[in-house]
Amino acid sequence: MFTALTDDLTIITVAVGVAILAWGYFRAKPYGKFGVMSWLQSVVLMAPWLLVFGLAAAGIMVNLAIVLLLLVVSTAVYIGLGGQVRSLRQEFLLSKRASAIAQVESTTTDNPSQADTIPAVAKTVAAPGEATEVVTIPPEDLKAIQGIFSIDTFFATETIPYQEGAIFRGNMRTDPEEAFAKLTTNLHKQVGDRYRLFLVENQEGKPVIIVLPTSRDPQGMTIPQKILAIVLVFVTISTCLESAGFMLGFDLYENLPRLPETVPFAGGLLAVLAIHEVGHWVIAQRHQVKLSWPLYIPTLQIGSFGALTRIETILPNRNVLFDIAFAGPAAGGLVSFVMLLTGLLLSHKGSLFQLPSQFFQGSILVGTLARVVLPESLQEPIVDVHPLVVLGWLGLVITALNLLPAGQLDGGRIVQAIYGRKTATRTTIGTLILLGLASLVNGLALYWAVLILFLQRDLERPCANEITEPDDARAALGLLALFLMVVTLLPLTPSLAGRLGIGS
Repeated sequence: MFTALTDDLTIITVAVGVAILAWGYFRAKPYGKFGVMSWLQSVVLMAPWLLVFGLAAAGIMVNLAIVLLLLVVSTAVYIGLGGQVRSLRQEFLLSKRASAIAQVESTTTDNPSQADTIPAVAKTVAAPGEATEVVTIPPEDLKAIQGIFSIDTFFATETIPYQEGAIFRGNMRTDPEEAFAKLTTNLHKQVGDRYRLFLVENQEGKPVIIVLPTSRDPQGMTIPQKILAIVLVFVTISTCLESAGFMLGFDLYENLPRLPETVPFAGGLLAVLAIHEVGHWVIAQRHQVKLSWPLYIPTLQIGSFGALTRIETILPNRNVLFDIAFAGPAAGGLVSFVMLLTGLLLSHKGSLFQLPSQFFQGSILVGTLARVVLPESLQEPIVDVHPLVVLGWLGLVITALNLLPAGQLDGGRIVQAIYGRKTATRTTIGTLILLGLASLVNGLALYWAVLILFLQRDLERPCANEITEPDDARAALGLLALFLMVVTLLPLTPSLAGRLGIGS
């Protein structure tokens, strides 16, 4: 039964990729030429991978040189399209802004007194059963905050108490990004740094403004939490050494004199983990965002699952959320991929590691790449490989696990940044269900599902500007990352592995 379920996984993966591109086209079509050109960027990025894996599903292997040529050409075309997309985006925003201004002018013409009565229409509405005195914002501050709204930004119609701040309902009168910038500037002029403004969507999908005191900003790590982070670093070093010993065929704790043998492999694994976190940190520094110390998750199976890193700053927009979330997997995944490819190229008879050829059926990406580089070796029962193959593979698995679209994992943050909180909530639930099903045949999936459920299931807190979506270039990169996550974690089907000559 399991074989029947997995037999068409590769074809399904390609079909899902094509379906995502088709869905992206219908999503981009309403934006006219700008949307279509942005969608073409996504096609250019994913086309080489869909072509390679589609041909692999048909049992046709593409030469590695051709694969690299396809990637170079797609990158060049992507860059060329980028210039046109930026130009069209500017035209699109100008056109959208002109339409908004025309609508406002039409409204004002129909009701000339409206522009002069904005402060008067703002009213305070308490929650059911509560008096208006529950608003904790001092009256003078509330009056100052209400004064930031105008007919050319956000037309506020009511004020609702919310925690220590307030929610302002109304109508968006211009581009959300432009309105957010003006309102934030006005708020700072009125009340300084004592309050922070958020532009979010309510349950009906309409934009609302939330103003909260800065005292509710995320707090930094406590001393006990920092001590825990340090302890977890040493525990992770220990599990990486033990995992290295397991890969070398012995139990380190029963053979401590062989510790030096495990250091190079464990050091490489720790380097991948560190580079992943450095990727997050570099981009966070560029955006002036503060991150917590990483809390590494040790495991004896593969050394570590990666690290949990909290964002300790209110993010300005979803672009920044995407950049920080994407940077870690991009850095760690790229290093792991280079390790894997280099290891395959260096593999020869007599290499340090001997793996059963069926081992390469465990990943569509790794198995396909190994079939291209080592076509004859994979037909043998045992394949001699360079240590970098195993190290790169483990790095890709760790990266892929962190790219699962759930909660505050990197993948969950990427989905939240691109598609919003509702979609991220659904993908989190779906990921947990899939991990639960996968745990029936793989205990590692159950372990990871439990960690997500108890530590990472909650979404990232809203950005200050939660409405403005990331550009299509980021959306394309996010889709590419999620696609590579899928083909890294999904195994080759037995029939496809047989057609490719892996393990036969």
